[in-house]
Amino acid sequence: MLAQLLLRANNIVMLDAIIDELWGDKPPKSAVPTAQTYIYQLRRQFEPGVPDDTPEQALATSGAGYILRVAPDQLDLEAFLRLSAEGRAALAAGDPATAGRLLRQALGLWSGPALADVKPGPAIQAHTVHLMEQRTHTVELRIQADAMLGRHRELVGELKAMLLTNPFNEWYHAQLIKSLASSGRRNESLVAYQHLRRTLSTELGLEPSDLIQQLHQEILAGRDSWSDWDALERSWVEPVGQ
Repeated sequence: MLAQLLLRANNIVMLDAIIDELWGDKPPKSAVPTAQTYIYQLRRQFEPGVPDDTPEQALATSGAGYILRVAPDQLDLEAFLRLSAEGRAALAAGDPATAGRLLRQALGLWSGPALADVKPGPAIQAHTVHLMEQRTHTVELRIQADAMLGRHRELVGELKAMLLTNPFNEWYHAQLIKSLASSGRRNESLVAYQHLRRTLSTELGLEPSDLIQQLHQEILAGRDSWSDWDALERSWVEPVGQ
């Protein structure tokens, strides 16, 4: 219940939605009073000794639902979303140094998978999937900022580790290929491309995307300016929700 209220902080969560999240399509006959008891217990945790009719309660009743009020940045989730959006805007404005700093701050608020210790119902599960996608996109933007700053050597190890758990993510493969080539490791870059090609062909019956094939041709030709690649890449990594 607390997770549901926090994910919808400063918005009304209807009692029916709370019951659906807690018990699904088989709520007990006592679902309403039980949920109300949970709300009472949470309210006592937030505001011990405060009468139920006190104005501007942190956890307040609103019609047939409840609203948990939080201040700006009081919740890590809100701070993460703000910092991520500011970092994305800085990157789009051509300021990768500021973008990298903001995106690192955003990612620093994470200590593990979203809501890892909460047994989710359908609503929380949907929020969790969305949050993990937001985090993944923020990581991609931070990598992009570091690449624009020329931190290719530092990215190689991180990208190799990420590919162990994301072997079919062509964007990570492309970043590794580019980072290796930009670090003077052209032969390893070409090997990385061939590894991607074999993986996609063997497991999925696919060839690398046209964009990565173009990157491969640039490396074979000995070009390392990446001007065409960078322009294409910016259109590949789109902000989540846009």
